[in-house]
Amino acid sequence: MTTIASATDTLTRDALTVLQPGFTGTTAPDWLLRRLGEGLASVGLFGRNIASPEQLAALTAQLRAERDDVLVAIDEEGGDVTRLEVRSGSSFPGNHALGAVDDVDLTRQVASELGRRLAACGVNLNWAPSADVNSNPANPVIGVRSFGADTALVARHTAAYVTGLQSAGVAACTKHFPGHGDTAVDSHHALPRIDAALDVLSDRELSPFRAAIAAGTRAVMSAHILVPALDPDHPATLSRPVLTDLLRGDLGYSGLIVTDGMEMQAIAATYGIERGSVLAIAAGADAICVGGGLADDETVRRLRDALIAAVRSGELPEDRLAEAAERVRELARWTATTAQAIEGEGRTDVGLVAARRALKLTGSADFTPLTDPPYVAAFTPVANIAVGDETPWGVAAELNRLLPGTETGTYTGEAAGRAALEASGGRRVVAVVRDEHRHAWMGAALDYLLESRPDTIVVEMGVPQAVPRGALHIATHGAARVCGRAAAEVIAGE
Repeated sequence: MTTIASATDTLTRDALTVLQPGFTGTTAPDWLLRRLGEGLASVGLFGRNIASPEQLAALTAQLRAERDDVLVAIDEEGGDVTRLEVRSGSSFPGNHALGAVDDVDLTRQVASELGRRLAACGVNLNWAPSADVNSNPANPVIGVRSFGADTALVARHTAAYVTGLQSAGVAACTKHFPGHGDTAVDSHHALPRIDAALDVLSDRELSPFRAAIAAGTRAVMSAHILVPALDPDHPATLSRPVLTDLLRGDLGYSGLIVTDGMEMQAIAATYGIERGSVLAIAAGADAICVGGGLADDETVRRLRDALIAAVRSGELPEDRLAEAAERVRELARWTATTAQAIEGEGRTDVGLVAARRALKLTGSADFTPLTDPPYVAAFTPVANIAVGDETPWGVAAELNRLLPGTETGTYTGEAAGRAALEASGGRRVVAVVRDEHRHAWMGAALDYLLESRPDTIVVEMGVPQAVPRGALHIATHGAARVCGRAAAEVIAGE
């Protein structure tokens, strides 16, 4: 099954095997195909690589023509973080919506159908689910990507998601170990820190990972976070006490350990990607994820050469690199054998069913559905890097489908409420917010709007921490396309 890179020595081949790089474009560039022939075993896909399911299937076939056991990875959480449907919005609600429903069988079905669609396109490793407990409501990067703030809930849904995804032959990569939920900093920009005590970490952060391991997760992704109770000196991705002693030793995990993106500033700005990659493999990681921002052959060459130099200098034991490369190959073998055994049709409507069930309505007893097209005022925060700003969100498109003539505008900043009110004219206003509790300007905009138009309908598409208000308040628990559709159906009485 495995294509052996005969033109390269074992050390070089192993150094390439542990890399998971990205690239630009919707077809594989020549340099990437050449690296696959030399020993590269994994490729990471992002929204920039995907135009349609048919194109994605052709791309993965192109990769497998060069190396038939290649791991094709993607960051497809569903909900707000989607690559498969980056230009339209996801057909699946994200974790927070599934946690709000709290039906583990539904979560398993959603993950299974998502996995089936990925597998049909040739993707066999998904950097999901997020097992982070969103214990800090101000968290700028996790939020609706988490099943919730309750540890037991997160644990049971993480396990269900892993089971569902892997039932479709797609390896789950549970993240972000040892838990990114209690952070106030986005690791794309800087190094977050969690100052929780060991007993708190064990009971709260680690419980969902124990559940994922028990469910058989094939991969775990490390977090670029500093947890002094576990290691006061190194972020988790570069920490032997975290990856080897805790994850391998105490938790008994034997699968693949993947790093979060090494070009994220928490690592790149403090260690650099070459030094960071060497330290990560030495600490116990098996695969280096890079390619969200750095996506070229030069990056692959730099990381390959850094790993080879570290082995030759004695800084990185050669058997540690060989062990890491073998774990990559083990996962490749699992995906190849499992994919051949998967048969049957999925449940294509399960995402919309889940989104409808996740809605929480306040004020619905006195609400009369709209019959005339409203004005949708979208109060839009800056998207974090994980979510990105390519993917459309909101309710305007779905409302326009149900109530043709619906108009919309996007607003931000101190004058948002006044501007939205002026633009609405005499129409009924639907105000769409995302994490109102984290954005003072957003709360002020709603204050202004509701003072003049108390009949305003409010749709919260983030974490519903703020007090519900408006003539009708709809909490969707996420901003996926299906969440917008479910909310629009309520507003229009469908």
